[in-house]
Amino acid sequence: MTARSFMLAMAAGLLAAFSAAPSSAQDYPSRAVRIVVPFGAGGPADVAARLIGNVFQESFGQPFVIENRTGAGGVIGTVEAAKSPADGYTLLMMSNTQTANESLLTPDKRKYELMRDLAPIAPVNYSDLVIVVNPSVPAKTLPEFIALAKAQPGKLNYASSGQGTPYHMAGELFKAMAGIDIVHVPYRNSGEARGGVIGGQVQMMIDAVPAMAPNVAENQVRALATTGKQRSAVLPNVPTAIEAGVPGYEATIWLGLMAPAGTPKPVIDKLNAAVNAMVKRPDIVKLWTEQGAAPMSMTPQQFDKFLRGDIAKWADVVKKFDKS
Repeated sequence: MTARSFMLAMAAGLLAAFSAAPSSAQDYPSRAVRIVVPFGAGGPADVAARLIGNVFQESFGQPFVIENRTGAGGVIGTVEAAKSPADGYTLLMMSNTQTANESLLTPDKRKYELMRDLAPIAPVNYSDLVIVVNPSVPAKTLPEFIALAKAQPGKLNYASSGQGTPYHMAGELFKAMAGIDIVHVPYRNSGEARGGVIGGQVQMMIDAVPAMAPNVAENQVRALATTGKQRSAVLPNVPTAIEAGVPGYEATIWLGLMAPAGTPKPVIDKLNAAVNAMVKRPDIVKLWTEQGAAPMSMTPQQFDKFLRGDIAKWADVVKKFDKS
């Protein structure tokens, strides 16, 4: 082949590649898509991912398969997604666990960098948390629990679904702001942690309102406070932690979707539009409102900025933990 023939062939190949890109994005998805959930079944991320999967399957006509890859505080599933092909057929359902882990875990333990190895698609929703205790704990209010913890430093414990999860971070922030010493007991997932506090193996847990509210209603746990600025519509008789004597304390869990870095922008934009359409559906807004969650809506660029801000916020919180 002459040099001229080679150059013509190269040009033809590049032209074909560029001309094929829009049609492939337009046709996406043409086969099943998996959503990796790095948390246990039954938790807020898992429930939201399954709802998204159902809605997307209706919208796109292709299966969206949920794959729970738990362990290491969300690291195992996140690594799985980050190392997958950047073709739009693997997505990650993530939360503020991933932004907190950027400060809590060293790169060798994370094995990824969130904003380098994954691309933002869209946030989904957020919800307040609730501080609960096992009914055997002799504290009817949050001030009573704080007094009990101060009288027995290091004797009480609290459950979370793992290192770096929103529940762990909320617990450490609560400890620092309330001036108490209680021991963190990490479980493999939120379902097991919930079972620990209901069964009395641990005294306290901070959990998402949508997940824990049914257990509160059945008197399996006692709710001491919620963690938002205002009272939860789902638990209106439970005071906020701010009302109950911990000024400035606020914690939430939010959820979002990311894809492997390098996923084509047209695919990211198509998924972003689908998420934003879903979270505005009246039936879904009503469902989430009844559960104590609120929809979030952003462009990929806005979500990128949000994620970077959340990473910086948790870095500051981790410094406070270290000082305390």
